[in-house]
Amino acid sequence: MVDIPRPELARKRKVRRAIYTAVTIAAVALITFGVSRLQPAAPSVDRAVVYMDTVQRGSMLRQVRGTGTLVPEEIRWIPALTEGRVERIILRPGVTVEPDTVILELSNPELEQQLAEAQLLLRAAQADYENLRVKLDSDLLTQRASAATVEAEFQQARLQAEADTQLAADGLTSDLIMRISVSRAEELETRTGIEQERLSIASKSSAAQLAAQEARVEQARSTYQLRIDQVGRLRVRAGDPGVLQVVPVEVGQSVTPGTNLARVADPTNLKAELRIAETQAKDIQIGQVARVDTRNGVIGGHVSRIDPAVQNGTVTVDVILEDELPRGARPDLTVDGTVELERLVDVLYVGRPAFGQEESTIGLFRVLNEDGDAARVAVRLGRSSVNTIEILEGLNEGDQVVLSDMSAWDAFDRVRLR
Repeated sequence: MVDIPRPELARKRKVRRAIYTAVTIAAVALITFGVSRLQPAAPSVDRAVVYMDTVQRGSMLRQVRGTGTLVPEEIRWIPALTEGRVERIILRPGVTVEPDTVILELSNPELEQQLAEAQLLLRAAQADYENLRVKLDSDLLTQRASAATVEAEFQQARLQAEADTQLAADGLTSDLIMRISVSRAEELETRTGIEQERLSIASKSSAAQLAAQEARVEQARSTYQLRIDQVGRLRVRAGDPGVLQVVPVEVGQSVTPGTNLARVADPTNLKAELRIAETQAKDIQIGQVARVDTRNGVIGGHVSRIDPAVQNGTVTVDVILEDELPRGARPDLTVDGTVELERLVDVLYVGRPAFGQEESTIGLFRVLNEDGDAARVAVRLGRSSVNTIEILEGLNEGDQVVLSDMSAWDAFDRVRLR
């Protein structure tokens, strides 16, 4: 049997194959084009690992929070008043002290020598005073005796003049004798006045000299008392009741006047020093209500001082505590505090997102349906508080939004919460 070639069948097969190939290529092209027009599938996010909140309308209490420590309102630093060397530290921090409690002792041989010299100078000044007083009393007595003698002579001369005057009037004596008696009486009267003046001047001079010497004695006594006080201050005392907090010196250390030797504070009168972020401290004002958490109780108070300087990005705010301190409250205890700024009425608010500051616009994923589909929306934020923030645009009351950090899905505008 002989095969007969049929060229028309081969041509039909080629045509059919070409058509199939063209159709396949066209189908692949259409499928590729369709796939390229499709949006990428939304990634799935575990609902349990994200934090969500619902937008609410109502009153929002604005607060700022900061950490800090409890510090005494009154702190007494005890400085060295004299130069010396730390000889002995009697008490260590943590001990309750009274005003006369000795904390440490200093030594200063030179000061002790000055005390001995001051004592000798005082004794010498007192001896000089006594010697001068005796001498002046003796001189004054001599002057009084001289004045008394002249006074007696004057009295005798006066009587003699009176007698001679009477005798001369009776013609029993001459006028010359009478005039001599009268002249002598007048002379002695003048001398009596002079002696009285000399006695008065001597008395005033004696008082002035004694006053000058007494001033020298007082000067020596003051120097001596100063040295006594300086030596006494070598025993450093607390000065005020309280608790000894710090003794920043060691035995054998030399100190100069003004060096801080110890710190005493009243542990029952404390305040809180809160460190508030500088971006949140702009609305804080003196007198605002504050709450301080000691981790063993919450204490009410109010803002009493705002530090004008910024340190390490924070502002120090002092809070005076008004409630009774809980047990365990002590200086340098770490605390958390919140300050109430204001209460906003009838505003939209939601919990604070992981990222996003007040007065800014951020993207948040808003839940669209019960299946958990969420789409990114632009949200304009307003004023913030510790845990909440005001919503100005982009969300409505009742909307559910994801507040967690969603930066891992920045490339997607939609996610599915499963």
